[in-house]
Formats: sequence, structure tokens, C-alpha cells
Amino acid sequence: MALKIPLLLLSFSILANQVRAQEANLKISPINFSRVVINDDFWKPKIDKVSTATLAACIYQTEQNTGRIRNFEKVARKKGELHEGVFYDDSDVYKAIEAMAYAIKMTGNKSLETKADEWIDKIAAAQQPDGYLNTYYTLTGLDKRWSDMDRHEDYCGGHMIEAAVAYLEATGKRKFFDVAVRWANHFDATFGSGKQNWVTGHQELELALVKLYRVTKEQKYLKLADWLLLQRGNKLGVGAQWQESNETSYSQDLMPVKQQSEITGHAVRAMYLYTGAADVAAYTGDQDYLKAMRRVWEDVVFRNMYITGAIGSAGSNEGFSKDYDLPNEHAYGETCASVGMVFWNQRMNSLTGSAEYIDVLERSLYNGALDGLSLSGDRFFYGNPLASTGQHSRSEWFGTACCPSNISRLITSLGNYVYGQHGNKIFVNLFVGSSAKFALSSGEMGFSMQTSYPWSGNLVCKVSVKKKQTASIAFRIPGWAQNNPVPGELYAFADRDLSKPELKVNGRLIQYTTQDGYAVITRQWKNGDLIEYSLPMPVRKVIGRNELTENKDRIAIQRGPIVYCVEGADNQGAALNIIAPSSASFRTEAYTILDEKVLSVVADLPVVEVAANGVSVQTTTKKVRAIPYYTWCNRGSNQMQVWLPSKVKDIKLNY
Repeated sequence: MALKIPLLLLSFSILANQVRAQEANLKISPINFSRVVINDDFWKPKIDKVSTATLAACIYQTEQNTGRIRNFEKVARKKGELHEGVFYDDSDVYKAIEAMAYAIKMTGNKSLETKADEWIDKIAAAQQPDGYLNTYYTLTGLDKRWSDMDRHEDYCGGHMIEAAVAYLEATGKRKFFDVAVRWANHFDATFGSGKQNWVTGHQELELALVKLYRVTKEQKYLKLADWLLLQRGNKLGVGAQWQESNETSYSQDLMPVKQQSEITGHAVRAMYLYTGAADVAAYTGDQDYLKAMRRVWEDVVFRNMYITGAIGSAGSNEGFSKDYDLPNEHAYGETCASVGMVFWNQRMNSLTGSAEYIDVLERSLYNGALDGLSLSGDRFFYGNPLASTGQHSRSEWFGTACCPSNISRLITSLGNYVYGQHGNKIFVNLFVGSSAKFALSSGEMGFSMQTSYPWSGNLVCKVSVKKKQTASIAFRIPGWAQNNPVPGELYAFADRDLSKPELKVNGRLIQYTTQDGYAVITRQWKNGDLIEYSLPMPVRKVIGRNELTENKDRIAIQRGPIVYCVEGADNQGAALNIIAPSSASFRTEAYTILDEKVLSVVADLPVVEVAANGVSVQTTTKKVRAIPYYTWCNRGSNQMQVWLPSKVKDIKLNY
């Protein structure tokens, strides 16, 4: 199927789609990555590192060390060769291409484009005449296709669609996009109302189909996404095994989506499901989806989220157990689940216009998700614990390798999350050094932002217009700048800070209105106007609800959006013997971890040690250094903890 618009008009079509969405159901339309230039001191080096070291690791593992690309080649050769790897391995290829797409746009890396084109040719050659594309089933027997709802055929197809849309938006090339459209048309011809039933085992296709709808404006893709959501909770899974096992809970299939109120099962599947539901609500206006999303969101954020923004505490089901079950050392907190929290919370922000969702997004982004990638860019965490006796280490790769490509596509697509727009109102959601252009009713407005965030809360923004324009600019007021670390009462600051955010225009302090968590300035803007936005960033002590039993009489350290931890590498090899009494006073110091320049947090704290006689312990005061959580375990395996005990009796030297 051909696009209904010339490719030369692609950027304008994206803008037009966003404007139409604004006029319909979205309170805030995110600005597409292709229209945002990132030059941030914190994020640009990470984008560059992903574009080189991380994607180089993904390419090596995909081509040389595993059979992922070879499987596509085997399908094209049609010689009856055996499939290598696991049935969902195709998805990792697609996610890597999606990350390449963003990286190509952000960095202009031509070698990545050459590699992506090479892979796309092999993928296209493996597509079947009817549009079907899955190397596992094609190599193991076409008669088995669409016979097992939990074998990830549609999950792989969804990631292919996402990658193809991103590659089209980044490069204007449509070969991969046409492959994805043919696959989507095959799926649509097979499943839907009056056709075969299907309950996706691993959700992903729902949100991908909405992306396809956004670009093509073909209603059938939006209807198909909605149909997939409506299939859940109706006992339509394949076979008795699905019905009698825990699979229904594991895959969020216990009840219809619109009736759901609790988070259950596999964390990543849940995030993709609810992201897809929010996407469908955005374009259909279905308020029942939005109401359900709010209920489930409150269950996640109010009772089941780590201070790092990570979710999914149990390794047994890679997901959720019971409310307030948030262990530290045995935390699962899969990297992909934190990536999913970014996706879902952006959609909730768009639907509601409330900044609290970006607060959660930011927490997951800077802590739970970013921790999944090493500072060198070529080592990874699958799970992200909040304490360690030294048994944890970063890996070069995983048998199930969803996390490396997932964190890669998140970081390189950062431009998708910085700005939003609704009519003549511009939203600054994330404080990232960048520039973008906005189409307002009276003409184009350029906007640039400079900052040393997250180490400094000071932003300097510049407006560029050809003629004076009246518009509103809304800056998010983070919850942590309002004495509220997270929505709800799961965590709280131990004390109050009376500092307030400040806004200046052309050097003059101005009063702003507060709307849905944003500081809003409405005025007539002229070319060169300067906006200064200052957020207070004291070091804060965080405490948890009493139900969080492992954190009783403990504190966590936060400054701005960054959660800190203590690691043995900075504290004479030990991190589990440190006490942080309520009277402790913290300060910041510039510090470098490998080549990462950070602000560390230091304090003179009691430390429990073995006395000189070797048979008793003593408490001495030492300078203790805490580092950003995302930087830990980059200098070898050693002790670490996020939650510090405030009393000697709570010291757990062996955790």
C-alpha cells in the first residue's frame, strides 16, 4: 500500500497529524523526534555512545554471535535450514533498527544507515508472498503459524512496525515501511471481527498499529488495535492450558481492559498493553480506556513502584506480586519495564495534560531505565536491584536480549519526550539542552533550551520569531520541587523545603500561573526573548511508607530527578555498614566515575567496622560518598545500597 502523501511532505504530514490530534482528544501532543535537535551536555554524549558502542554491540551480537540475521537469510534461501535461537529473536533485530533510525537522525551516522539498509534488504527478502514474516515459524513449519498466542508472532510484527515507522520518519526511505504495511494487512485479513480470535500473549502490536494509523491515517489499523484490546479478558486464549494456568494473569487477560484496576503479571507486557490502550483512547476518545488507565496507574505508582521508577519486583514472573512488595537486593526491576514506564506515562500526559505523569516518566528515565546501560555503552543490566552484596555484574549480552536494544531505542529517541504542544501553547516536559520549531496560528516559533540539568536546575531558553506572536509557554514544575517526590504517598521527603521555582523573562522576575503542574507564561513574544527558569535542587532525604518493610527506618537520597546510592568503590570497599541518622547533613561535590562527570553527595556518617581486637565492632565517623544510582557497578562488582539505615540495629552487613 502506498502512502497517501509524497515523501517530501512527510514532515508536514507529521505536523498536520499532530494538529488534528490536538483538536480531537489529546491535551498535549508530543513533538516528534525528527523535529528536535538535542545538544545537551548530559544526554548528547549518551546518544553518541549508543550510536557507536551500544549499537556496535547489538550489531555484533545480531550478526556474528547469534543467528538473528542468519535466520532471515535462511528464509530467503528456502533450503530447509534450521532456525537458530528463540522464537522471539526477530524482535531484537527490529528494535535495533528502530534505535538506528533515531541515531541516524540525531547524529547523521551514515555507517548506521548503510547497515540498517543491509538488514532491511534481508528482512524484505524473507517476507512471504501473503505478507507473513516470522523466521521461527517459516523455518520450523508454515502450518504452525498463528497456532500459539504466546509465541510472539504478533509481538515481533509490532516491533517491526515501530521500527519501520521510525525509519521512514528518520530517513524518508519506505522499503521497510512497505514490508511492515504488507505484514499488517496480512494480520488484518486473518484476525478481527468475524474472523479468527486472537489474544496477544506479549502485548506490543496494539501500540504499533496506532503508530501505523498515525502515519497512514488508515482507519483499519486503529480499529484493529482497538479490537485486540477488546479481546482480552473474554477467555479466548488458545487451549485449556492458557485458561487453567496463570497465563491469564501473567498476560493481563483476567478481565476486559476497560474493567481493569490492578497491575498484574509480567511488567513489560503490562506496560505495552496500557501504552496501547492509551494510544487507542487518544484517537477514539474512548473514556473507558482512560478511566481504566488511571486506576491501574494509581495501583502502580501508589503501591508498586520503586524509588528509582522501576517496576516489577518479582523475578519469578518478571513482574508484580502483591502491593508494597518491593524488596531491594532481590528487586527485579527489568530495564525494559522502566522503558515501558516512559512510554506509558508520556501517553497519560498527552491524554490528560497533567505534569505528574512526566514526573514519573523522568524518574524512570534517569534512574530505573538509564541504570540498564553501562557508562561504556557496551554492558547491560537486565534487572536493576537496589542493594547488592557484590554478586551483581553487568553483562555483554543475554540469551533473551530485549534490554540492550530497548534501552538503545529509548535513549536515541529522547527527542520524542522533551516538548509538547496544544494549539498556541508549548509545553517543556523534560529539561534537556535542545531546540525545536513549533507551528503556531500566527507563524512559526523557534525555541532553544540550554541547561546543565540534572546537576543544575537552571535553564536559559530563547524564543525566535519573525514577528511578534502571542503564545503560552508551560514549564513543568517537578513534584520534587514541590516537596512531593512522587504522586501519591508511597514516598515522601523527610523534611520540607520552602524554596520555589522562579521564572524570569529578559532578566525580570515574573509571576506565572500554575496549571496541571506547569508554570505557564502567556504573553506576546518577540524575537530574542530570553526565559530563565530556576528549580531549587537541595539534597533531600526520602522515606517510604510503613508498608515497605525493608525500608523501615531507612532513607534514600535524592537531588533533583537523580536517586543516589552508596557503592563500595567509593567507600573503602563497603556500602552495607553505613548509617544515615536523621540529623545527617549532606552536601554535593563534583566527582568523576570513569569518564562520567557527576555531582556526588557526601556526608560525615557513622560507619560500623570490626575493632582492632578482631572480635568486636565499633562505630567511627567517616566521609561517605553517594553517587547517582545509574552509575553503579561500572567499576566491577561490589557492595551497593540505595536505602541507608538510620539506626545501628538495622545494619545488615550480609543483607
